[in-house]
Amino acid sequence: MKKLVFCLLISAVFQTISAQTANSFYTDIVSKTSEATILNHLTTFENFGVKTVGSKALTNAENWITDYYKSLDYTDIELQAFTYRKGTSNNIIVTKKGTKYPDTYIIIDAHYDTINGPGTNDNGTGTVLIMEMARLLKDIDTEYSIKFIHFSGEEDGLLGSKYYVKNTVIPQDLDIKLVFNIDEVGGVNGLTNDTIVCERDLGKPKSNNEASNAVTIQLASYMELYSNLKTEIANAYASDYMPFEDQGFTITGLFEKHESPVNHTAKDDLTHMDVTYVYEVTKGAIGAALEFAVASE
Repeated sequence: MKKLVFCLLISAVFQTISAQTANSFYTDIVSKTSEATILNHLTTFENFGVKTVGSKALTNAENWITDYYKSLDYTDIELQAFTYRKGTSNNIIVTKKGTKYPDTYIIIDAHYDTINGPGTNDNGTGTVLIMEMARLLKDIDTEYSIKFIHFSGEEDGLLGSKYYVKNTVIPQDLDIKLVFNIDEVGGVNGLTNDTIVCERDLGKPKSNNEASNAVTIQLASYMELYSNLKTEIANAYASDYMPFEDQGFTITGLFEKHESPVNHTAKDDLTHMDVTYVYEVTKGAIGAALEFAVASE
């Protein structure tokens, strides 16, 4: 649900990148990312139609996402219902337990509701990226626990993520190491889509800004190590990491460099985006997730 991106290149990103090398184990996992699978999932997502809260299309997408995690043998799958004027919908929360810090979480999230169109870019791309990430990380040990969360109600004002923070994060006092948000990473068909925007927190409260800046510089480094993309740094805003940011948690995120002109319209479909770009973003994001969660053989 983005409208405008202000990008800022900073030399610290490139200094960090030059000082790091890719983990060969992580590279091997990333190499198993499937562009064909990504395309198939995006096609399925698109074919459900306009996925507004209260619609059968959104329920069908919810069932498809949930069944996919079950097919991967994930067992900790929660459907968190919330209700507002448009009806009742569910956040889909899938937890993978860490081996060393099982009660400390990395949240990797994307919204799966759409508005005015099928939302193949906004936000089928984030949805499918996380599904592919979950497939490849299923049997990989990570020190930190990971919650793969598909939020609903984002297009109506971040309602699903706000509900989760208010009704789960705060009352359970969840120990969250990082919130990693994926929103609109499909690029624009016909343009050169070779750069991904990594988003950092510059808002209030300011207490979490330094940590967000540091982790976003790390994210930019990982994206360049594990994909063929270049990176830019921009400000975080208007997506599902914001309710976490408001509570002082460390956030970062990914967003396309060339913002699609057809988001929130009936033309937000495969013909207007770049699937190979989604594939590259997915590779980088998987590498970053392995680094953040400290995966091991």
